[in-house]
Amino acid sequence: MTKRELFQFDLPGLRAQRDAQPAAKSQSVRGARRWFDFVGGDAAKVKPRQTAVNLKRRLTVVLMILALAATALIVRAIDLQWVSKDFYLDQGDQRYVRDIKIDAPRGTIFDRNGNPLAVSTPVASIWADPSTLKEHMDRVPELAKALGLDANALAQKIMQRADKQFVYLVRRLNPDQADAILKLGIPGIDKQPEFRRFYPNGEVTAHILGKTDVDDRGSEGLELAFNESLTGKPGSKSVIRDLHGRAVENYDIDLDVAPRPGGDLTLSIDKNIQYLAYRELMGAIKDHKAAYGSIVVMDVTNGEILAMVNQPSFNPNSQNLNIPAKDLLDHMRNRAATDVVEPGSVAKAITISAALESGKWKPDSKVDTNPGTWQHYDHVVHDHRNVGLLTVTGVITHSSNVGAAKIGSTLPRDQMWDMFHRFGFGETTGSGFTGESSGNLPIAKRWGPVEQDTISYGYGFSVTPLQLARAYAAIANGGILHTPTFVKDGGDEGKRIIDKKIADQVLAMLRTVIAPDSTAPKAAVPNYFAAGKTGTSHIAHNGGYRNVYNSVFVGFVPATNPRLVAAIVISGATGTDIVQYMGGTVAAPAFSGVMQGALRLLDVPPDNVKNWYTGGPGPDPLALPKLPPEPAVDPNVVGEIETADP
Repeated sequence: MTKRELFQFDLPGLRAQRDAQPAAKSQSVRGARRWFDFVGGDAAKVKPRQTAVNLKRRLTVVLMILALAATALIVRAIDLQWVSKDFYLDQGDQRYVRDIKIDAPRGTIFDRNGNPLAVSTPVASIWADPSTLKEHMDRVPELAKALGLDANALAQKIMQRADKQFVYLVRRLNPDQADAILKLGIPGIDKQPEFRRFYPNGEVTAHILGKTDVDDRGSEGLELAFNESLTGKPGSKSVIRDLHGRAVENYDIDLDVAPRPGGDLTLSIDKNIQYLAYRELMGAIKDHKAAYGSIVVMDVTNGEILAMVNQPSFNPNSQNLNIPAKDLLDHMRNRAATDVVEPGSVAKAITISAALESGKWKPDSKVDTNPGTWQHYDHVVHDHRNVGLLTVTGVITHSSNVGAAKIGSTLPRDQMWDMFHRFGFGETTGSGFTGESSGNLPIAKRWGPVEQDTISYGYGFSVTPLQLARAYAAIANGGILHTPTFVKDGGDEGKRIIDKKIADQVLAMLRTVIAPDSTAPKAAVPNYFAAGKTGTSHIAHNGGYRNVYNSVFVGFVPATNPRLVAAIVISGATGTDIVQYMGGTVAAPAFSGVMQGALRLLDVPPDNVKNWYTGGPGPDPLALPKLPPEPAVDPNVVGEIETADP
């Protein structure tokens, strides 16, 4: 028997049992042997004391433990499946799921006839995960060669952004080029589908449309002005990416959001008239070695802009314009709306309008311009030659500065300022073109006698070519001024700024400018009567004037029923005498060239159309018009109108 078994017995009880046995037996066995023999021999007869087991309590404890364990599992399951579900899903998605932005194309820009002027084409940009690519720097030279980049510069770029997960390497690649780069299988390299703006007419419409930046947002021109409506709403797509960052499958098709393209825009621009204006402007600048110029063509009846061109220009489709930084602004700005000039003699039509409205002057009132100069206070006004005694109409016909200054000096300065302001000078036209200039028309109280003289013949204030076109359109439209618009059918009803009779009288005067002995016979348009006014002004520089000139012509056609108006400003024409850089020599021929094609494109019937269709001679465009007859004067009414002869 082992010690463990021995100590399981009830020792006091065994002692009592031993003492009760017969003495003979007790004496025959001595010491420890006797004790252990007893234990060994009688062990089978002794039963240990049994402790009662409480099975109910034990079962209760076990059940409680199981219940607690089950409760803990249920609580954990609820936490994972409901309470913290979004957190754990997000943590998993951050490791494997990515939302890919799906760019939406910008809306298409059309001309008035539905020809596309700006469209969005699909391209792809190559991007890298530097945290992955840095482990494969041995493949950077191969990648740089495919991208057309310097290997050292690319490696430096990757290492500088080693803690990032996204960096663009090349933007706006042809999709086929991008796919060829991805086929190299370089870890950490992927593409991003995007859109790029394409302008089918390139330089011809560059200044109107402007351009978009690298992220396809409008940055210039109408792309900027209408950026909100042209911009689409991007979509998104969830994908699962592998350890190299490559999309391997769609995550959940129900989570995809389709992109929404931007809204289309239909302009008032006529692509063909735009090209005609661009061609004529380039020819005029080249022929007269000018520096820059602008042409604006508008519809007289509603203010819609049919063409607007500038030189120099730029190609909006080129990512690298190859234009020196110092010349970039000169090439990109829309001079027709942002640059201002002193209009010169073109302003005389406004001065004469104010004179006729004052009642002090009539078309046949006389003004003496002898001897071709006039000293008023400390200022001497000059004509290019002595044209003698003129009528008010003759002041327009022969473009007399002396005549205009003498007429203007008889008018209250507030009334004269009000007339110029009514024609839209000194404020923006409201065309909506971003960056449009308001020009500068000094307030009347700053006019002295000399300032009033110079403003009368086009100096001392500044305007844009767009403002000039708008002002002359009001004369052609019977005295109704429209807000210019670049949007088809976006014209307003207009507002009357002068009486129709006055507008008709000024129109008749402007028709005489196209006569052979006037200043702009080269502005004549075959088979149509035309009207307009020349202007030649020094270019201001550093508070003074240089011997460089703005050559200006503004006119409309047909003069019998005006439809189109055009303003041409060409700056920096060179020549040894005034005839070589005056508006009638430089700008007027461009007007004739543009209008011949534009009237044909718009199917505007010629004047005296009956003879023209039957093969007979058309109207003589240089024929002098008959001025509107003066209304009969009632001898019983004392009139307030008197003819002034300063």
